[in-house]
Amino acid sequence: MKIIDIRTCRTSVPLKKPFKTALRTVFDATSLIVIITYDQDEKSFGEAVPTTVITGETLESIDYAICEVIKPILLGTSLIHYEQIFSAIDRVLIGNTSAKAAIDMAIYDGLAKQARLPLYQYLGGYRNEIETDFTVSVNRPLEMAEDAMQYVTEGFRTLKIKVGKDDIDTDIQRIKRIREKVGPNIRIRLDANQGWTWKEAIVAIRKMESMNIELVEQPVHKEDIEGLRRVTEATDTLIMADESIFRSDDAIKVLEARSCDLINLKLMKSGGIKEALKINRLAEAYGVKCMVGSMIETKLGITAAAHLAASQPNITRYDFDAPLMLTDDLIEGGIIYEGKDISFPLHHGLGIKGVKGV
Repeated sequence: MKIIDIRTCRTSVPLKKPFKTALRTVFDATSLIVIITYDQDEKSFGEAVPTTVITGETLESIDYAICEVIKPILLGTSLIHYEQIFSAIDRVLIGNTSAKAAIDMAIYDGLAKQARLPLYQYLGGYRNEIETDFTVSVNRPLEMAEDAMQYVTEGFRTLKIKVGKDDIDTDIQRIKRIREKVGPNIRIRLDANQGWTWKEAIVAIRKMESMNIELVEQPVHKEDIEGLRRVTEATDTLIMADESIFRSDDAIKVLEARSCDLINLKLMKSGGIKEALKINRLAEAYGVKCMVGSMIETKLGITAAAHLAASQPNITRYDFDAPLMLTDDLIEGGIIYEGKDISFPLHHGLGIKGVKGV
């Protein structure tokens, strides 16, 4: 299939409730949808979201990167030469990982359609069902406990709790209240979003380990690889690197330093599926399991991430609740949610049929 057009459109969907972390508060899911058209009357889809505090991108910078930099070099290119496509994008664009991710997932959507396979099968086909957690935004301890109980009532068995916004004593109270509310059988993960120093992280995690915590994600600043190593060595709880790892060279540094037990892959950080697969292979070589998560995205971007996650045996955890936080679903097709459970219709590629209003 030969690329004959690339176009973008902007979408925005309000969240049911503001999403709060140590880094930001989000009120709506704003994204840029990418549609690639091929000469065989076929289309493929991608999505990029502007998470400025993490990737440094805005809607405007993403749109410019795709339409003014990437599009001119891809028009007329055949998917037969997909490795050349990825190499060309990396040559002309530094950073801009969300913009790259949108094109990358659209290319993989096209490749799987060309192969007449669902994308997760094209990438490896390890499993065809996965289970997502649900995220509890950082708020007052009692409010977080009520939110957590609501998600448990809706059938979620794993909760990802945002911490790191205030002092560690408040964070400890947050987890204590939540554990008391949901009982002993619900899996609890923490995400500090770089909110602690390494000393604070060790103190907080040690005090919370009696509350049966599965893992703690990115406890320290993304550049503090040594601090991350100290936390990993000083605690019994699994420590996951997130913002510390964008690309495979970041992963090598963290893995060589033995600074984490787990890695969180996100397409908007890695620049897409191709680089995420590379990071996963590196992690697997070091005996480190991966999770796949996301930013606040629509079902389009999450569908791409979920296909990646289902395809690989080394990816064992899934954080795909973002579409469930939205007041409306703009995406026609894609993965199917039944509460916490996600399944993959046997459509070719991502299985995206279209975007409402586009």
